[in-house]
Amino acid sequence: MASRKTTSLLHLLLLLGALTLLSSLVIVKGESPYKFYTWTATYGIISPLGVPQQVILINGQFPGPKLDVVTNDNIILNLINKLDQPFLLTWNGIKQRKNSWQDGVLGTNCPIPPNSNFTYKFQTKDQIGTFNYFPSTAFHKAAGGFGAINVYARPGIPIPYPVPTADFTLLVGDWFKTNHKTLQQRLDSGGVLPFPDGMLINGQTQTTFSGDQGKTYMLRISNVGLSSTFNFRIQGHTMKVVEVEGSHVMQTDYDSLDIHVGQSLAVLVTLNQSPKDYYMVASTRFVRSKLSVMGLLRYSNSHVPASGDPPALPPGELVWSMRQARTFRWNLTANAARPNPQGSFHYGKIAPTKSFVFANSAPLINGKQRYAVNGVSYVNSETPLKLADHFGISGVFTNAIQNVPSNSPPTVATSVVQTSLHDFLEIVFQNNEKSMQSWHLDGYDFWVVGFGSGQWTPAKRSLYNLVDGLTRHTTQVYPKSWTAILVSLDNQGMWNMRSAIWERQYSGQQFYLRVWNPVQSLANEYNPPDNLQLCGKAVGRHP
Repeated sequence: MASRKTTSLLHLLLLLGALTLLSSLVIVKGESPYKFYTWTATYGIISPLGVPQQVILINGQFPGPKLDVVTNDNIILNLINKLDQPFLLTWNGIKQRKNSWQDGVLGTNCPIPPNSNFTYKFQTKDQIGTFNYFPSTAFHKAAGGFGAINVYARPGIPIPYPVPTADFTLLVGDWFKTNHKTLQQRLDSGGVLPFPDGMLINGQTQTTFSGDQGKTYMLRISNVGLSSTFNFRIQGHTMKVVEVEGSHVMQTDYDSLDIHVGQSLAVLVTLNQSPKDYYMVASTRFVRSKLSVMGLLRYSNSHVPASGDPPALPPGELVWSMRQARTFRWNLTANAARPNPQGSFHYGKIAPTKSFVFANSAPLINGKQRYAVNGVSYVNSETPLKLADHFGISGVFTNAIQNVPSNSPPTVATSVVQTSLHDFLEIVFQNNEKSMQSWHLDGYDFWVVGFGSGQWTPAKRSLYNLVDGLTRHTTQVYPKSWTAILVSLDNQGMWNMRSAIWERQYSGQQFYLRVWNPVQSLANEYNPPDNLQLCGKAVGRHP
């Protein structure tokens, strides 16, 4: 009798053990993958425009390594700073769900001191698309340190186009021969930047992409420059836009595309012409002096060099470009990172809880050229705003920016706009200047619902696209014009809203959006990371 009980007990223990093992296997299988990286930032001497100059390398590369990841991947990236200045990277377009601790800007993170390191821990939660990273500290962006982030769909999640034969990444932007420290000193002394010296594609002035005749390829194009819109075109080929900053769009063929500072998109190009080489050209727009950079699209069976004139810029600028911008529409029936259709969220039926009009300006303050939002020019604090908010440290930031422009004298402040979790915002960017503007919001994408010339008024709401405006993280604002966006505040944290034109960002055209809920919950926001760096007034605090 005792032996039967022992045998039964043994069977029960084995069964429980098997169930425990099975449960653990299910948990492990169900968890999103982890990807580990170690990157080192160093200086190096190269000659992008034919003149030796100091640039920032990531793991010895310029541009830096590509981050090819999948929806929901967990990224563990140890960044080692071997520069002579504090350093951060920010992940342009990665939403950092519930996790502004990892955003990599001076309002959320202490910069990494020289000869030190910081390990970023973030997830590409519910995202697909074409993004990039770059330095957010000092004027390091003018020295490089940028690279591509490509987020691919999970297996089994459909994409609304045939799988391309391969991807090509094109990081395109204007470039200065002048050292980044010299450019920074020029801004610190109250000056403005000179005109860029040239343009680069993937850090070079001559780049070739090869493919097979009859096959279709994806080009992931990002404007990683400091100041210039560019128009991109390929000789003899059209480009089908399929994705814009994580948003699947209605698929339209274009001969050329305007891409503004900080923006990214993906196009499909079919090699359906005679086998030879074809020019690829990016040229600056909305500036008096034109710059261009040229690459080649080479058919693998080509023995004929590119010939004829490179494709010309489209006629006109503002009217042509604004018309093109209005043709980018959300694909309502396609999914993005999740299986459900994008159009299942009817953003146009939600009444905004708050409305803002943010006007950019270029005032002189204390004799120095500054840039401002509603008359307030942002200055960085030695204490990141996120740390001040978390630890209850007073006197670090103010609520200086008003909801609409005013005639008050321009001033400087570390400015935060207060909002609540689950607010639904209407934001109008009013540009009364003659230059192109580009606005970016960390932690979110937003619906671009309207462009127009002149002054925005409430009557302009009748022009909004409330059905299929695309979502993106960076929008252009044309000269002497306005752009309207809607944003659903579902991501608690401290989020940077800034000019993507880096001179303007550096000299004050930015602020932070505090998205807050007084009820603290891990369902809304993660706790500070174990490796939280402390600086400024937060030194000595305990997370």
